[in-house]
Amino acid sequence: MTLYDSSLRFLFNDADIRGECVVLSDALNEVTTVHCYSDSIKKLLGEFAAAAVLISNNLKYQGKIILQARASGPLELVMMECTSDLQIRGIARGNLKAEAATPLELLTTGQLAITIERDGGQRYQGIVALESDTLAGALENYFLQSEQLHTRFWLTAQQGRAAGMMLQQLPAQLQQQPATRQDQWNTACILAETVTPDELVELPPSVMLHRLFYETPVRIFEPADVIFRCSCSRERTLNALSLLPEAELVELLTEEGAITLHCDMCGTDYRFVQSDIPTLAENGRVH
Repeated sequence: MTLYDSSLRFLFNDADIRGECVVLSDALNEVTTVHCYSDSIKKLLGEFAAAAVLISNNLKYQGKIILQARASGPLELVMMECTSDLQIRGIARGNLKAEAATPLELLTTGQLAITIERDGGQRYQGIVALESDTLAGALENYFLQSEQLHTRFWLTAQQGRAAGMMLQQLPAQLQQQPATRQDQWNTACILAETVTPDELVELPPSVMLHRLFYETPVRIFEPADVIFRCSCSRERTLNALSLLPEAELVELLTEEGAITLHCDMCGTDYRFVQSDIPTLAENGRVH
């Protein structure tokens, strides 16, 4: 039975190569059901979600990865977040009914940005042009340019599920000879290339890894759960609302009797009346 909504790390026993597998189902569906996305956009969001989880493997501290693409259309934005605790959320903006033969065709003449945010404010961002035909190819270009690490991705999304695998070459520890390291990396990638999209989605990751690398054994770690969770809250929404000019708040309350803010990420509505807003509650500006 496939272990859905989980991420699994692995290391090659005799090579400086690490990897990660992810399979998503319920967590992905909670992302894609907030809006009426086309099937193509759901697939694209699925690939972004799988990729964000795989990349979060690089986080060595509390924080989050933000995988974001901006383009000229049909979609203008696709964004997926994954925290160091493997909590995901995401959104697409633009023509939400658009379809395409391959998901990345929805993002034309765009850029892909990977942002690492450390809890406490430290932030790092790298950007690469979306010149590849696939998200996996775009990510490989990013890591080659920004991180100077050999990194390969295999991504798929189908029938409400998404899955992915990543291989990354580590600095020399087990093997020092450049020729040997390159041969090991080439062999691992050739074997990984034989995986099919159906196998990525349907097989338990441990079974899939055994089939792929039975001649070059890997050490598999305990899987970690991936869940959907939005970082919005009533308190954070109220804090944002309080930044508006007092006159604007008074006008909104006078017209509507209450102010309702909507979170596009999870679909939650937050409703505030005068007594909820500290500055207005204190001076009694609205009656």
